[in-house]
Amino acid sequence: MSDCELKSTSDWPPAIEVLNEHGASDIVLICEHASNYIPASFDRLGLSPSELDRHIAWDLGASEVARGLSKRLNAICFLGTYSRLLIDLNRPLNSPTSIPQRSEDTEIPGNIAITDADRSTRIARIFEPFQARIAAHLDARAESMRSTMLVAIHSFTPVFLGGGRPWHAGILFERSKDLGAHMITDLALDPELIVGANVPYVIDRMEDYAIPVHGDERGHPAVLVEIRQDLIASEAGIAIWVEKLVSALADPPEASFNCRPGSIHHVT
Repeated sequence: MSDCELKSTSDWPPAIEVLNEHGASDIVLICEHASNYIPASFDRLGLSPSELDRHIAWDLGASEVARGLSKRLNAICFLGTYSRLLIDLNRPLNSPTSIPQRSEDTEIPGNIAITDADRSTRIARIFEPFQARIAAHLDARAESMRSTMLVAIHSFTPVFLGGGRPWHAGILFERSKDLGAHMITDLALDPELIVGANVPYVIDRMEDYAIPVHGDERGHPAVLVEIRQDLIASEAGIAIWVEKLVSALADPPEASFNCRPGSIHHVT
């Protein structure tokens, strides 16, 4: 694909979808991996259509959960509109996985040896508008002295590179130990659930963007919610998890808790 084709293509929608822009909640929802859309000019980055239905292209079920939460909480929600394979909205631009050449066990042909112009186009059309829109909203909230709690919604696969994952959900955080522990404690009231702190990933400033940049650096309580995909693969499952998270986000305590990375809270 030539640089000319990159500039002339007409199938580039806005980089961000904003729901409930004037929502009254203190909560700001972000769902970076809400879409598997890739403009036709990229020829699916050399992948088959079935590959784009996998987790490598987006977080299955995450968009639906975020939309449900936005409605139930009366909260603004920011959703990405492009596949993470073009450029990952939850990665710093200097991260090796910002534009992945390989995801899980799959090589991404269209991302191998991309040109500087191609990379710059993806940054300018997808990454920068998405982050700027969220930053502008957070700036406006700060100027109006409005409280803010940042919650990013993601999903994860039950099996990763052949290894099973026992958790039904994970709550990830760096500085917001109190909020993270409060949510884990509430979710773990369900005796059927295994809920982990900082699983199946940890917040890493080389591999995460929303929580460190939009949350911690601004001084906002900020957590990333990971839900196992098989639990939100149906409308019923999505509705259940929307309600679980509404409960977990209610009345966060002032006290600070200390959850060790990788610790598991399992009520039996």
